Amino acid sequence: MATREAQPASATAATVEATPDRPPASEAEPRSTRAAAPLDPLDFLDIDALLSEEERMIRDAVRGFVRDRVLPGIEGWFDRGEFPREIFRELGELGLLGMHLEGYGCAGASAVSYGLACMEMEAGDSGFRSAVSVQGSLAMFPIWKYGSEAQKQAWLPRMAAGEVVGCFGLTEPDFGSDPSRMRTTARRDGDDWILTGSKMWITNGGIADVAIVWARAEEGVLGFIVPRGTAGFSTKDVGRKLSLRASVTSELVFEDCRLPGDAALPEVRGLRGPLSCLNEARYGIIWGVLGAARTCFATALEYAKTRVQFGKPIGGFQLTQRKLVDMMAEINKGALLALHLGRMKDEGRLTPEQVSLGKMNNVREALNVAREARGILGASGITLEYPVMRHMNNLESVLTYEGTNEIHTLILGEALTGLRAFT
Repeated sequence: MATREAQPASATAATVEATPDRPPASEAEPRSTRAAAPLDPLDFLDIDALLSEEERMIRDAVRGFVRDRVLPGIEGWFDRGEFPREIFRELGELGLLGMHLEGYGCAGASAVSYGLACMEMEAGDSGFRSAVSVQGSLAMFPIWKYGSEAQKQAWLPRMAAGEVVGCFGLTEPDFGSDPSRMRTTARRDGDDWILTGSKMWITNGGIADVAIVWARAEEGVLGFIVPRGTAGFSTKDVGRKLSLRASVTSELVFEDCRLPGDAALPEVRGLRGPLSCLNEARYGIIWGVLGAARTCFATALEYAKTRVQFGKPIGGFQLTQRKLVDMMAEINKGALLALHLGRMKDEGRLTPEQVSLGKMNNVREALNVAREARGILGASGITLEYPVMRHMNNLESVLTYEGTNEIHTLILGEALTGLRAFT
């Protein structure tokens, strides 16, 4: 059964005919109103006009890729719990992997362009945006930012091309929001390192060719480049997921895993390293979830205009219109927030706390949009014939990963009061 995905398209406004109580538009409305283009329900504030031509071209290219390559297969991949690993090369050909990084085969795109790409990818499925985000912001970024020149040359061009898939190992079975207590250790043995411990909930872990793993050492928390096939390194995929099913989630296990001395990232010590990577990935989420929300809203809007109950479309009922208006308002506000933060990032003045605000707000509101859309679709909303329940389930994971909603709330609370509440 084909998935009924509602895609962005310019909407035409309903024509208001002249009546005895409403003069013709030429008499009743000012010239500026008459000349305005019809309002687009999916871009009510015309945010498209705030983008550059290059930004719109990148967005449209990714939108086309999602339409042609992701949507035809997503229902089956989600249903079977699969991710098509071969798509990484296609993403590389499109220039999406590490696209916000400079050099080494990376596109060097702006933060706003990267955000728009994340939005379009997640309009297809959160699993695909996660794959792009993990590859570029969590696996490539630490090598690009903290690696040696030899490490950059060895890994980044192949990762940008999608020939090598990466993952990021920070979260542990017992320590997610508190990485300072991680148990994975790295100790010296001559010129080598011995890595011992495990990481959990790792996106791309089971299909990755290389893992960026953070561990405690005498020198502090260090990052290590661990290629697949290294003795003592194994992975185990997490099964029975009800969310992010079109994504590989794994456990990484290190049993006296021996690494050469040059496996460590030389330019960073302490939690500043992994937390800076998470900040990069969180920025992409700010944009990405708007894509999922937009798809849910578009689907609910179309359904409300065609689903008839009590003799008329359900979109004609007041309660349904309130839901649709609330969804539209939050998506547009979230898009303005994302764009503003993106411009700030491009200017080099975006702070981690501001990223936390964007992640907390946009994920929370996107999940609310998905839930409201599910309600409008009624029983149809729980099937894979429509994309809403799939997006809703995915967003439950996005609410938790890369900093839970509660942690981001407390980060902002500390920024406001100067008082730390979560330690």
